Amino acid sequence: MLSNTLNTNEVKNAAGTEVEFQRLLINERETDFGVITEGPSQPHRLLIKHQETGIGLKRRRRSVCRFDKTVMSTVDTTLPVTVSAYVVLDIPSGALLAITEASNVLAELGSFVHTLGTNTHLYDGTGTGAVVLLSGGL
Repeated sequence: MLSNTLNTNEVKNAAGTEVEFQRLLINERETDFGVITEGPSQPHRLLIKHQETGIGLKRRRRSVCRFDKTVMSTVDTTLPVTVSAYVVLDIPSGALLAITEASNVLAELGSFVHTLGTNTHLYDGTGTGAVVLLSGGL
């Protein structure tokens, strides 16, 4: 289970600066975090949700990690707009005994999106978000 406060390098922005979140909501299959210093008119959220469907070999788990950030438009400075980014991991959990292949496709997505392949990064599924996606945890 994730800590109620994400403040030790779990989330960083594009500049590499830590962004601190606190848990606002948790229930059986989802949780919601907000930036500790967010203003009420400009929420900055991390949402994690899991959904299971099917039975037996057809059982699947769809896990989503999503960031939403509301900012003021730079075109119309009176208009708040929301920017979103999210990762969906769809695992045929009823037909797999291990998360190896789910971990592999998540690693491939991460390496494709986040690096040029010239740096040494671990894509072994041990990052905070990867653990949540792979385990179905909150």
